[in-house]
Amino acid sequence: MAQSKELPQFPEPFWREIDIPNYPKLEEGMKVDVGIVGGGIVGITTAYLLAKQNVTVALLDAGRILNGTTGHTTAKITAQHGLIYDEFIQHFGEEKAKLYYEAQMEAKEFVEATAKELDINCDLEEQDAIIYTNSDDYVNQLETEKKAYDTLGIDSELTDSIPLKVQHKLALIMKNQAQFHPLKFLSVLAKEAVKHGAQIFENTTAVDVEYNKHPAIITREGHRVICGNIFVASHFPFYDGQGFYPARMYAERAYVLAIKSKKNYPGGMYITAEEPTRSLRSITINGEEAWLVIGDNHKTGQGKSTIEHYKALQDFAEAHIGVEEILYRWSAQDLTTLDKLPYIGRISEEEDKIFVATGFRKWGMSNGILAAKIISDKILGHENPYTELFSPSRFQTDPSLRKFARINADVAKHLIKGKLEFTDNSIKSLSKDDATVTRINGKRAGVYKDPEDKYHCVDTTCTHMGCEVEWNSGERTWDCPCHGSRFSYTGEVVEGPAKRPLERIDLE
Repeated sequence: MAQSKELPQFPEPFWREIDIPNYPKLEEGMKVDVGIVGGGIVGITTAYLLAKQNVTVALLDAGRILNGTTGHTTAKITAQHGLIYDEFIQHFGEEKAKLYYEAQMEAKEFVEATAKELDINCDLEEQDAIIYTNSDDYVNQLETEKKAYDTLGIDSELTDSIPLKVQHKLALIMKNQAQFHPLKFLSVLAKEAVKHGAQIFENTTAVDVEYNKHPAIITREGHRVICGNIFVASHFPFYDGQGFYPARMYAERAYVLAIKSKKNYPGGMYITAEEPTRSLRSITINGEEAWLVIGDNHKTGQGKSTIEHYKALQDFAEAHIGVEEILYRWSAQDLTTLDKLPYIGRISEEEDKIFVATGFRKWGMSNGILAAKIISDKILGHENPYTELFSPSRFQTDPSLRKFARINADVAKHLIKGKLEFTDNSIKSLSKDDATVTRINGKRAGVYKDPEDKYHCVDTTCTHMGCEVEWNSGERTWDCPCHGSRFSYTGEVVEGPAKRPLERIDLE
């Protein structure tokens, strides 16, 4: 096949190229010790940990397991999550900042120990994690962050010379981090969980929870999974439990290119301190080394045409790496909390048999493992040193109040803007594989014209809280700028918190 420097026509993550077993759909009600909703790194790892302790587990996923955020990750296992440790020391104190670092490193050690114990070939490699900058504005911030590392005892180095051939003035290295193939690792954990008695159900959408003495997960077909405890591990919580999570987080997207280059990868995992973010790691595809180029973050449903973000990464790769072929492209979405710490624990004070894990801020590999360990310990009655730090019921006045106001002001702005926006675009001039927003019978409507000249029309009102969705050209989806729900061009839910599809409109 001829090599191409063009962007692949369709987004597809490389990780999904392995064989993953199919699991059945839930066809009847059942009763278990623990019901888990979400088949990503959090849900699969928790099912594995609990099933090994003879806890009966049912895991439900709305689609295929490992096809959501986990299947679209960049798969770095690191405690270097941007310039955060000085900030955490200022906001939470040295003790909690150190706990955060130790929690991430414990997650890395779990992957290493489990891969060895189960003999999992998951391309696990130890790598240094490196934040670099070419901006004078960030040199001082890197120096300040290095002092925070030293205060917390983090093995690190500040240097003006890194192996990566990009312009840089300073770099901060966190030693002994790692990268891996997440689905090779987690598909084995899923099999092991089943071997120990866990039951996994795919294509089974959870839509609600009934909270009684024995809480129950309610599926779209009306089946009830009665549980001793429920774990909402569905990325964005499908059930809120009066925890007000939509008001306490915001969704961002990031983009990934897998690139073949004539240049050898120099080792290490890299990320820029400044925006727009540029992140790099190596990957093995068909036995050959390739580069992952990641970045161009933005709030979901907002900003320029999303295909432009892929092109920006392509331009960066051409300039700094040299592109022989673009092998894959995909994007990922994650959630950021008010204070940048994930929410892991009881979903609310009132509903103490329901647990949640969300808000990983694009660092879901270590935080996902961490969440599984915290929640499984809680259910098993074991002490965990990180429980209090990540509790969803915490509320830090600084910076939480200011960010709370900004997030909700942004939601209100987009809610009102979408309702007032006047659209009169004609669908007659629509090109193939393109979409537009127009009005049909007085209602705001989104129309996509597929490559076979067929029109697909949906009501653009998000079924979560009524914001108006916007077209995502890079993924061919309708995305909500308020809380990050995403829908296919036919209206089906791709990503929550929305549970119901967009209403289809007949153009005939």
